[in-house]
Amino acid sequence: MTAPGGSADVRSARADRLQPVLAGLLTAIVGFMGAFAVVLAGLRAVGATEAQAASGLLVLSVSMGFVGIALSVRSRTPIAIAWSTPGAALLVSTGVQDGGWPAAVGAFAVCGVLLALAGLWRPLGRLIAAIPAPIASAMLAGVLLTVCLAPARAAADSPAQALPVIAAWLVLWRFAPRWAIPGALAALGLVMAIEGAPIDGRLAPAVDITAPAFEASAIIGLALPLFLVTMASQNVTGMAVLQSFGYRPDLRPVLLSTGTVTALIAPFGGHAINLAAITQALAAGPDAGPDRSRRWIAAATAGGGVIVLGLGAGLAAALAAAAPAGLIEAVAGLALLGALTASLAVALANTPDRDAAVVALIVAASGITIGGISAPFWGLVAGLGVRWLQRLGADPPAPQTPPESINH
Repeated sequence: MTAPGGSADVRSARADRLQPVLAGLLTAIVGFMGAFAVVLAGLRAVGATEAQAASGLLVLSVSMGFVGIALSVRSRTPIAIAWSTPGAALLVSTGVQDGGWPAAVGAFAVCGVLLALAGLWRPLGRLIAAIPAPIASAMLAGVLLTVCLAPARAAADSPAQALPVIAAWLVLWRFAPRWAIPGALAALGLVMAIEGAPIDGRLAPAVDITAPAFEASAIIGLALPLFLVTMASQNVTGMAVLQSFGYRPDLRPVLLSTGTVTALIAPFGGHAINLAAITQALAAGPDAGPDRSRRWIAAATAGGGVIVLGLGAGLAAALAAAAPAGLIEAVAGLALLGALTASLAVALANTPDRDAAVVALIVAASGITIGGISAPFWGLVAGLGVRWLQRLGADPPAPQTPPESINH
């Protein structure tokens, strides 16, 4: 005879076992649907064709899925891997480099080498961590600001198409934030269906290879900023998220694997993969089940889910290409508003570095190009220069409480 409550206990145990899998599937859906528009917009901005952008989205999805599965299974830790969403926003703001798409591919490869070196050579990682958080966040905010202006521009230029998308995002952002961007994409699909937008292109998954070109201006103006924002906004923040849930994995294998894979997939259009941040919280937090020792299953499941979703990269790119002008960029801007808010909060916090951070933000958002090197690099240089001038001859500053991490 079954003891009273026995069947309920069995159902509860079964639900607990299933919870990491469900959390992993949610992580994959939110991570992919919430940012693939940013990735496509970034790759197209630096010169990729529709086929090359679809190839980049495909290899990013497959590689981050397999790396996430491998790291999670090996360490029994919920290590979720993602593409660099702030890095994709950086691509949008920098635009086509001297040397075009091949130069961008070369910059992606250099970024991968730098990420791997940060894992091999600890002083490099410490050097990046030594950049004051307000200035690093200000550079990122300047990059994100140029992308986040797109919804306002789209609403002014094409109100009939843009306003329904923005309205769908706003309602879901208020009542179901995780589904705000998928909802905006659904609204965009409805707008396209009503207008009868033709969808052409290669829908089946396929890779497109480009021989990298190593241009000095692209390495300085794209590869270095891409490395910096990926380290500061993704890897460092992702580790902070894991630590907040009681996990302390070694960052070295994460950097070695993601950096090496980034360098390998660069010729196929992948710009960077790294430790996840926001989706890391979905896989490592209570949503992944009460048993912390089994939450690695959520990260591994998320890896498998994003591989499957990545197989639709051709369709995603075709839809993006068929969308009314400016609407994909508008969705990308909506997806990054939360990241912009968090970056501004750290950049403009009441610290001695606030003025230097404002300078970094203004220069990074200016869109200037000097010597073929784009604005984000000069924003970092300007912010650090102002900080140095402020502290020249001044008394050593009192120790500051580290700002809260930015989740992207």
